[in-house]
Amino acid sequence: MARTTTSGDNRTRQRLPRWLFPAVGYAVSIACLIWVYSGFDWKREWPKLSATDPGWVIVAVVSDIAVYFCQGWRWNLLLSPLTWVSVWKSIQAVYIGLFANEILPLRSGEVIRCYLMRRWGDLPFSVALSSALIERLMDGVWLVLGFYLVAAYVDLPGWLVGISRVLLIAMAVVAVLVAWAVLHKSHAHGAISRSRWAGMLRHVVDGTHAMGNSSSFAASFVLSLVYLLLQVLPVYALVRGYGLDVTLAQSAAVLVVLRLGTVIPQAPGNVGSFQALTILGLQLFGVDRSSSTGFATLLFLVVTVPLWMAGFVALLATRMRLGDIHREAREQMTNGEPAPGRR
Repeated sequence: MARTTTSGDNRTRQRLPRWLFPAVGYAVSIACLIWVYSGFDWKREWPKLSATDPGWVIVAVVSDIAVYFCQGWRWNLLLSPLTWVSVWKSIQAVYIGLFANEILPLRSGEVIRCYLMRRWGDLPFSVALSSALIERLMDGVWLVLGFYLVAAYVDLPGWLVGISRVLLIAMAVVAVLVAWAVLHKSHAHGAISRSRWAGMLRHVVDGTHAMGNSSSFAASFVLSLVYLLLQVLPVYALVRGYGLDVTLAQSAAVLVVLRLGTVIPQAPGNVGSFQALTILGLQLFGVDRSSSTGFATLLFLVVTVPLWMAGFVALLATRMRLGDIHREAREQMTNGEPAPGRR
């Protein structure tokens, strides 16, 4: 009788089908693409797209590449108390993850880049994942601060305010847990000692404690601001090249709308939602629908194509196939840390 009850409980606790979340992401992407390009006159807008100043396009591409060099450097600093990996390896992992995000749903590249750092830095996989979570926490702090700075000058839509509040609550919870692990490692060890994931969580606590107490942690936090500010440059460069009447501060506001709107993992490359959010951001400053749609198309191409190219080159340098890396990373997520000596 007890066995039957346990079996029934297990069945009720079965996870949702693996295809469900990607399917929702693709549905959102398709709906956004329909909304973005419904009624868009390609023949009329194409001359304006093709007339974009190539000098400003080059500035946008170079600055977008610099964004992820900065991310790789920050990640390297964050992990420096735990392992030594060259900055170039950190940047390579970031670009392979970005490449994976452009072709796989639900930001699978985040797991893939952590798996690569685990291989190259001889880290527990759970520690690599926790370092990525700390990165996102740092980004979230600066992003929310940027949002409320923008909100002081611009009347933002209610749904965006709602997202910012949810993000703020989530960040507060994560920040408390991180601070607890940093300041009270022994208490954290005691709290997790009876957990079924005690071994993995102990790695997380130890890694978080080491990262949080390192002098490089503050440098990583400052670099997070640089990382966010650098992301404004491609938007503003293309604004200038495309001929829109949008200031640098307004370009920053468009970026904040874009980043907040894509916090939730969606279809590969956030295609569809990226364009829709860019349009919504530009319309806050009176840019007409046709111009904002053309600009959103241009921005998506300029910030995406270089990622494909750089990520593909970074992947080739590993002499590994993305499918194999993705499969091994998922196995680590499912099965936990490998046995000692397993590589």
